[in-house]
Formats: sequence, structure tokens, C-alpha cells
Amino acid sequence: MLLTITTTRKPATDLGYLLHKNPARPQTFDASFGKVHVFYPEATEERCTAAMLLDVDPVGLVRRPKGSGGTLAQYVNDRPYAASSFLSVAISRIYGSALGGRSKEKADLVDSRIPLEAHLPSLPCRGGESFLRALFEPLGYEVEATNHLLDARFPDWGESPYFSVTLRAETRLQDLLGHLYVLIPVLDNAKHYWVSQDEIEKLLRHGEGWLTSHPAKDEIVRRYFKRRWSLAREALSKLVEEEEPNLDEEEEARAFEEAVVEERISLNEARLGSVVAALRSARAHRVLDLGCGEGKLLQLLVKDPQFEEIAGMDLSLRSLDTAESRLHLDRLAPKQRERIKLLHGSLMYRDRRLERFDAAAVVEVIEHLDEPRLAAFERVVFDFAKPGTVVVTTPNSEYNARFENLAAGTFRHRDHRFEWTRSEFQGWAGGVAERFGYSVRFVPVGPEDQEVGSPTQMAVFSR
Repeated sequence: MLLTITTTRKPATDLGYLLHKNPARPQTFDASFGKVHVFYPEATEERCTAAMLLDVDPVGLVRRPKGSGGTLAQYVNDRPYAASSFLSVAISRIYGSALGGRSKEKADLVDSRIPLEAHLPSLPCRGGESFLRALFEPLGYEVEATNHLLDARFPDWGESPYFSVTLRAETRLQDLLGHLYVLIPVLDNAKHYWVSQDEIEKLLRHGEGWLTSHPAKDEIVRRYFKRRWSLAREALSKLVEEEEPNLDEEEEARAFEEAVVEERISLNEARLGSVVAALRSARAHRVLDLGCGEGKLLQLLVKDPQFEEIAGMDLSLRSLDTAESRLHLDRLAPKQRERIKLLHGSLMYRDRRLERFDAAAVVEVIEHLDEPRLAAFERVVFDFAKPGTVVVTTPNSEYNARFENLAAGTFRHRDHRFEWTRSEFQGWAGGVAERFGYSVRFVPVGPEDQEVGSPTQMAVFSR
């Protein structure tokens, strides 16, 4: 089981001060599950890599006395090789000072955002690549993931749940370690020890500053506690955010039907988080939210300093008023207020105010357009405005069968003109990309079902 952390911030060997581990001296530590080795495969002024290698003894684990903490039932298993809660324990114990944000020699560097790359050669992703990305991309990471086959000699057997994963970001080392500590067991969906009450304090401590606003917060908490519901509920109650202002009653009624259908899986949070992650990955600085509605996506964009100019456009003046209240524009400092514009306009007509943006988000909009209006929308966005990146989300109609409170043959919202299958959406998006000079990739949003896919489908167009 291996974790490497690399930086290119000069002098890169300062990583040793942050981790409290000397690059010139390999070290070995005893642990209840085996041994932990820390060493530096490379340590120059330009680039430094710290490696943590866990030598897990599966036989020793099985032979531990009963009651000593979650024995494994088999001698042959993935525990020595795949990242798991063993790695989280090692991070906490071996990199404890760095995880706590302490460094005597380089105290000023502790709070600095530096280029960091974490690599995990074998990470269980029980939930697939989409779940992996849904966990790390909202935190600002560029995610590179390669799936491993069950057996390379027999490709017909299909893919395994194991991925080689590389995470890149400019962030604090303390934050990177905290994210790994919490999310590695969440991806594995298992822990090697009994989950008790004190785990709540650990989660709150290591999730401070990011977990409360994470779009996958509920699923993270449930998996972290191995679905021990009482502990999960208690932790979630401590993570409750301040209530948002009440929305205008008419606007709330318009969205009620779709929200009721999708509320069980917190789909809107996952959807918005995926859109923000795509915009971050595109390195966009000037962003449009087309059909911005009540401003929920705008709220998330404003919190991220990467987005220097943000514009939301909608046909409904009432929705724009609600968005203005939600964003508290009248209370923002002048510099912050200058970042945000609310535009009244239609997606059916060319609008020069939409030009020269890096990216545009079109979240749950196209399904409200009939065929002639959809064609006009395509020209307005892809031919006239021409942002470098366009992110489009729409319902996956195949998933509707999984919603217990949605009658067969009906749409999620009575104003929808259509709801496409995955092949229909990909056919439309491929045609748009070909006509207007874009490439396109597809990202599932929400929990994936083996038969019907994910509840929301997302296309990311790039020029």
C-alpha cells in the first residue's frame, strides 16, 4: 500500500520540514497492522517526493486475538495492496504534525497553498470513477484515474473497483492530508476497526472548513461511519449549515415537483458540485450561468476566487430578484460586487453581453425547450457566444424508473418538453460538437445504477 506526495515549490525539499521527515533518512515505524516505511525517492530543489509504504501483515491480522479490533476473515485479501483505513491511520500517526498544521522550522509555509500531487497506485473506488471525481473535484483537485482490469489476461472479465489515482492542486499540505484521511475509507466503504463515538470528533476535526459545504456530504458521512446510522445522524446534525433565506413562494412552487422526486439522493447538490468541478478543471475565470434561476450555482461560484467574473442570465425577473437576495448583492464589498452581474435576457436571441466568457454552465435548462427553441439555443451559445467550455446537464430518463414517487411514463417536472436517454443525449451533444467545432465528453452525476446509469447526465464541451 503506497502513497506518494510530490511538490515542485522551490526549494522543494521544504516538504521534509512540513512532514517532519528528513529526506536524507529513511524511517520505519511499527504499527498494529505491520510496519510503515517513509522515504524520499527524489529530493532536489526543483522536485521532492515523499513516499509512505505500508507493509501490512494479513496473517498477523487474522491471528490477532478476538476483540482486538476488526480481524479479517481471510488470509488472502487486498489489504496489503489497496489504500484503505490502514492508510488513514498511518497518515494520522506518522504525519500527525503535518495533518495538524504544525511546523516549527517552516511555520509560515504551513498555511501556504503550494503545488502538490498525491499518487495512490491502488485505490478502491466502490462507486466508480464518477464517485471518485464527485469527492475530490469539488475540493479543487485535478483528478487523473486509470481503472484496472480484474485480470489483464482475461479482459472479458471486466474492470475491477481499483484505480490508480493522481490528485493535483495548489493547496495546503494539511488540507490534502485531511481530505485523504477522510475520503480514502469513504471510497473503500470499509474500516478495519470498530467505528465508535469518538469517530465523530475525528470527522469534524479533519472535515473542518470543507465537509459542511461538500455536495456529497451526506454520502461521505454515511460511508465514513460504515452506515452506522445513529453516528451518521449525530455527525450530520453537527454539520448543519445556516438556513438559507426563504425563497419566494411562487418560485419555490415551480421547482417543488422535481425537488420532491430527486430529494432522496440529494441530486441537486451533486449536480451543482459536478458543474463547479468541471468549470474549475477548465481553468475558467469568466463564467456564465445561463438560465441561472434563483442563483444556487452562482452562490457556489462566488465562493471560489478562481472565478473572477461571474454573470447569471435568466428570462424571469422574479428569479433574478430572488438570486439578488440570495447573493446579498447589496451587502457585498465593492470589489466583490463588481465580480457579479445579473442579466435579464433570453437564450433564443443573440446577445453580445454573453461573448468573451471562458465558460458557460447550462444546468437543467435544455429539457424545458421545444425543438425550434432548442435549435435557437444551440446557435446563441455555441455559434455566437462561443465560450471555451460549455457544461450542460439534463435528466437521464432511463433513471426515472428508480424514483418510487414518480409515476411510470411521466417527467420529473411538468414543464419538461422531453427527457432524454443516455444515447439520445449523447447523439444530440455529438451533433452540436461536430457542427460548432467542439469536442465533448460525458460525465454521470449522482449514484450510478448498473442498468440505467446515473440520474443526471452531464456533457462538457471544449474548443
